[in-house]
Amino acid sequence: MKKPVLYSEVAYGLGMVGLSLSVALMTRADFGVSMVVAPAYLLYMKINALWPTFTFGMAEYILQGALLVGTALAVKKLRPYFLFSFVTAVVYGFLLDGWMLLTNQLPADGFGLRVLWYVLGILLGAASISCFFKTYIAPEAYELLVKELALKLNAPTHRVKTVYDCVSCAVAILMSFAFFGFGRFEGVKLGTVICALVNGLLIGRFTAFMDRRFEYKDALPWRRYFS
Repeated sequence: MKKPVLYSEVAYGLGMVGLSLSVALMTRADFGVSMVVAPAYLLYMKINALWPTFTFGMAEYILQGALLVGTALAVKKLRPYFLFSFVTAVVYGFLLDGWMLLTNQLPADGFGLRVLWYVLGILLGAASISCFFKTYIAPEAYELLVKELALKLNAPTHRVKTVYDCVSCAVAILMSFAFFGFGRFEGVKLGTVICALVNGLLIGRFTAFMDRRFEYKDALPWRRYFS
């Protein structure tokens, strides 16, 4: 039986919308944001206290810009692909701020509801990252770095992702202590640790599921611009 086609451009759109929504849901659950966005969330909390118009989305694309510079230094090459990734980060930042406004209206006054938002967030995030790995359009800096490292090390993407997630979690803990005092965990909680441990596995499972169900094609002749 012929598989249905999932176009690269559609996968990119699904990844953008789904990932920004997943972060907003996990933030609403308040069990700790994902380890990848935890550094940006902590930066947002610190600066927002002094500058109320500073948003989570702004913190995201500022940190992603810095990460892209680090990626270029690591691979010893500045590719146009990296610049497109920053555009993705900016669009993602605006989407995230929009979802934050909407999800703040969700009820979260009970443990069961918070668990629901957390589980939906972590599953949606893993599925969205799997979509990013199936598109030629530049993903966020986080996913781009994982892809570049996996290629450079010739290692499975989901394993590199797990290592990267754990490193991000450790960095976020150090930032929490530096910003808010030793022993105080802001943004980094039990849910962050759980996410760091299982996110790579979930992404691998979602990717395998998508590979079985879909055939991937490009709808537009733009791939050469992202190489």
